[in-house]
Amino acid sequence: MAIIYALVARGSVVLVEFYVTPTNASSISRQILDKIPGNDDSHVSYSQDRYIFHVKRTDGLTVLCMADDTAGRRIPFAFLEDIHQRFVRTYGRAVHSANPYGMNDEFSRVLSQQMEYYSNDPNADRINRLKGEMSQVRNVMIENIDKVLERGDRLELLVDKTTNMQGNTMRFRKQSRRFRNTVWWKNVKLMLMLIVLLLGIAYLVLAYVCHGMTLPKCL
Repeated sequence: MAIIYALVARGSVVLVEFYVTPTNASSISRQILDKIPGNDDSHVSYSQDRYIFHVKRTDGLTVLCMADDTAGRRIPFAFLEDIHQRFVRTYGRAVHSANPYGMNDEFSRVLSQQMEYYSNDPNADRINRLKGEMSQVRNVMIENIDKVLERGDRLELLVDKTTNMQGNTMRFRKQSRRFRNTVWWKNVKLMLMLIVLLLGIAYLVLAYVCHGMTLPKCL
């Protein structure tokens, strides 16, 4: 799964988070929240190992996700923009006074659904291309997380590879099933075309034979 972990925070106060795979990304994300300089709106990305933490901060609200480095930048930032809009539309001014994890029970389901969508549905990237959005993401520099965290503070990122493998296996099974269904429908269509062709040939033969048998009577 491309997007593995996500959170929404006000400053350093986490309001909701969700992870697909057991990981300590939550601890590292809190360090990032504490270390991000300034209060201005920003789009930043920080790499660690083969994962990248993407951060979008707008009007004091921070949306962060951890994704596999193969996901690129457009899809993770499209996800962050989507989550930001949904979160503000759902909670409005309550965001500014909510307690830690105040929205976790309800909004974690939204995070789960959208993480699944942006990780696995090809329409997620296609729609953003058609809209021509996320052009500012091209200018986002991916820095090493060491530039934000002191080496003594940095935690090693731990991700349960078994869960990742299970997720990859499930996707492979879905793709295999879809491929088998496609091949089956092609075979069915080919068989129907062959039957129609044989019926056509049989009709022509019968018509010719019947015509030959009735011709002497006409004479």
